[in-house]
Amino acid sequence: MSYNSVNPYDGKLSQSFADISDAQLEQKLADAQACYLSWKQKSYAERAIILGRAAVLMRERVEELAHIMTLEMGKRINEARGEVMFSADILAYYAQHAAAFLGPQVLHPSIGDAHMESSPIGVIFGIEPWNFPYYQLARVAGPHLMAGNVLVIKHAGCVPQCAMAFEQMLLDSGAPRGLYTNLLISHEQSDRVVDDPRVKGVALTGSVAAGRSIAARAGQNLKPSSMELGGSDAFIVLEDADLDLTVRWAVWGRMYNGGQTCCAAKRFIVVETLAASFLERLQAAFAALAPGDPLNPQTTLGPLSTESALLQVLEQVDAAVASGARVVMGGQRVPRAGAFMQPTILTDISPDNPAFRDEFFGPVALFFPVKDEEAAIALANDSDFGLGGSVFTRDIERGRRVASRIETGMMFINNISWSDAELPFGGIKNSGYGRELGDMGIQAFVNKKLVRYASAQAPA
Repeated sequence: MSYNSVNPYDGKLSQSFADISDAQLEQKLADAQACYLSWKQKSYAERAIILGRAAVLMRERVEELAHIMTLEMGKRINEARGEVMFSADILAYYAQHAAAFLGPQVLHPSIGDAHMESSPIGVIFGIEPWNFPYYQLARVAGPHLMAGNVLVIKHAGCVPQCAMAFEQMLLDSGAPRGLYTNLLISHEQSDRVVDDPRVKGVALTGSVAAGRSIAARAGQNLKPSSMELGGSDAFIVLEDADLDLTVRWAVWGRMYNGGQTCCAAKRFIVVETLAASFLERLQAAFAALAPGDPLNPQTTLGPLSTESALLQVLEQVDAAVASGARVVMGGQRVPRAGAFMQPTILTDISPDNPAFRDEFFGPVALFFPVKDEEAAIALANDSDFGLGGSVFTRDIERGRRVASRIETGMMFINNISWSDAELPFGGIKNSGYGRELGDMGIQAFVNKKLVRYASAQAPA
């Protein structure tokens, strides 16, 4: 079985689901293609009826959907509820704004008139991860369905019931068969979906390795793709930072979702004059987090998503220590049932340590004291990733100057407010390419067609 619901709080398997057969996959792709031929003819207002209903249903089902998420991947229940509500906001946002985003754009040629118009391209294949089981789906479903495309989705193997619940929510909203299809498929079947001529684009959120593989395959098929991959975001603390504000954001930025966020704060780069006090306060805040049942709203430390995810982070910590890193705190699993890891801080990380380059997808903070602002910028940019980052300073203009010099897709000044429906999300370097959300997020899989009229004779 490739799809298993295992509660990471206690390690118990609740349900398994088999991959669909090749014949079933063919039928689902055929249904998607048939649906596209009619869906692309619908007006934005007609599409918005279904996406708008879906947003309402998500809000009405917040407790049910959040509960499934917590049981499948361990997200603390308050965070799970927040994700469901934000996912509904994304669907509603595109239902409201798609027509304006994709309306004709008037151009002004020297002769005649011209405009650009946007049209859908067909079936889009999405490959989505477990760490935000509904948000990741909403941020492809909202824009691309409203653009007139249809979706087939391979979700992560550990959240099958979340995947099914999202598909059912759209069906209950009046979505025609084939508009949004959840695929319980193997990696080999996934490759065949990318190759299928009915599939016209590929959107992936996942690891760098998955991105390399899927982007290459899409490229071989001359299909557009968007890649949202990993990150190792810098959290820069300058000497004039408000330490109270900064430490609160540091804890949230590293520990939200158990640290299992692509754009989490991961490398804490602190100017020397504040380094000792920042580290002391960060350590105290981490020490106050207590493991418990993620369904209990009072729990402050939930489990990682799976036992294998926990083991991978523990192996990374061991490798870092073997290469000279020092454990300030944590570094071990919590001695209890479930996939719990101690909040961890590592320092003394040299450039030849694998930890210097790796992404830690869990509650591990890498601490780097630096001499000054220039050193902080240089270290922040010395990364294979370029997703997000943040800078903390009381001088907002200084913050803007530093933000402009960091080589990432997103920068935040005195906050880490990663994602709003209105704001484009994405990165550069090994963090991928393309943008999701905002007005850019709906442009990835549309044909931007030039239409020109000119009263002119053909050249002799």
